[in-house]
Parts: sequence; C-alpha cells; structure tokens
Amino acid sequence: MDYNGWMGKQEKAAETLDLLKRAIQGGLSRAYSTVQIDSQAYLQHLRRAHGLPILGYRDMFRLPVAALDHVAAQTISSSKKVAALEGAGVGLGGMLTVLPDISLLAIIAMRMLQKLSLIYGFEYATDEDVVHLWIAAGTAAGLDLGRDIVEKEVVERFVPRIMERVAARMGAEVAEKWAGRLIPVLSGAIGGTLNYYFIRSWGRRAQEHFRVRHLMQRQLELVEPSYRELRSGSGTPLLPS
Repeated sequence: MDYNGWMGKQEKAAETLDLLKRAIQGGLSRAYSTVQIDSQAYLQHLRRAHGLPILGYRDMFRLPVAALDHVAAQTISSSKKVAALEGAGVGLGGMLTVLPDISLLAIIAMRMLQKLSLIYGFEYATDEDVVHLWIAAGTAAGLDLGRDIVEKEVVERFVPRIMERVAARMGAEVAEKWAGRLIPVLSGAIGGTLNYYFIRSWGRRAQEHFRVRHLMQRQLELVEPSYRELRSGSGTPLLPS
C-alpha cells in the first residue's frame, strides 16, 4: 500500500471513530435525560418482582447484601439478553446499522447502570448522586478517572466531560472488535455476541463500583449514630474526663 492509500485509510478510520463516538454520546445523553429509569416505578418493580420488603431506597441498606447482589446479577443478565437480541436484529444490516446499534447499546448500558445504582440504594436525584452515576459509567468503561473525580464539584462541567471520555473509550472498543460486521451474513450473530459480552463486562464493573460504595455507606451509618451518642453524652466516652 502506498503512502496516499495508507493516509486515506487512516483518515477513514478516524472519521468512523468520530461517528461512533457521536452516536454513543447521543445514546448516553438520551438514556440520561429522556429514557431515564423512573425511580419510583422501579421501586414498585423491586417490591413486586423481587419481593424486597422496602418502602424506599434507604431500606436497601437494611437488607442483606447477598440479596442485593442477587437482584443485581439478575438485572445484568436481563440487560445482556436485551443487548444480544438488539445486536442480532440490528446487526443483520452489517456496518450500515452499526451507528444505530451502538446508540441503542449505549442506552441499554446506561439504563442498566441506573438500575444497579437504585438496587444498591442510590437515587440520582441530587447533583452528588448524578456525579456518582457518571463515575460508575466511567468505571464500567474501564476508565481511570483520577483527577476528574477530584474536580467533580460542578456537575454541568463534570458530566459532559465524563460522557465524552466514556464515548471515546466505547467507540474505540467498538471499532476494534466489530470489524467482523463487514460480513453481512455473519453480522447478526457477531453483533449479538459482542453486545452480550460488552454489557456483561460493563455490568460487572458497575456492580462492583456500586457494591463497594454501598458497603462504605453502611459502615458510615454504623459510625454516625455512635458518634452522635457520644456528642450528646448518652454514650460511653472514649477517653476519661
């Protein structure tokens, strides 16, 4: 291949990656704003479908962690099946349907993260919870957020920045793994399989993120009552007066 041919191939690859990135950002944005999980409706679902004895999401911190893990595993499993069916159906069009497919996959992934957040007791009603939801998205994508977590004080700046990084990472992964969809006959099976394993890896990392945060919150809630008792004088002092 001559130099001009090589450059043309590189430019086309860069354009494809940019299109994928924009499609993913669109999917993530829609999942966050227009197809967001209704937390109250999902609370009723958890009570009805999983038999959880809860009145609100704070009650999640009183349930056995194993019970939450079980519900989370079922949620990830359901999301994997939806992603596989979507990938197999849309994937029949080969590379022509990659952009709508990846946008739908981003929506499926983000809705799964929202459900996992709720399962472990974290609503996304406050700015802090929204930030943590997107930190989970970055973790699920395998990103090392580092400095971004330190500078998360302004949601309006933090969320778009993380969304862009997640989209770039996801787009690069798609571009690398979905070359097989150039073959239309095989693209349906390939698309379904890739979507399945993509959601599985995202789900596992996101679940671990929320589980760790849940356990930390449980420890904090155990410490705070004891501290309040000591401050009020009702508990045993730590040091002799």
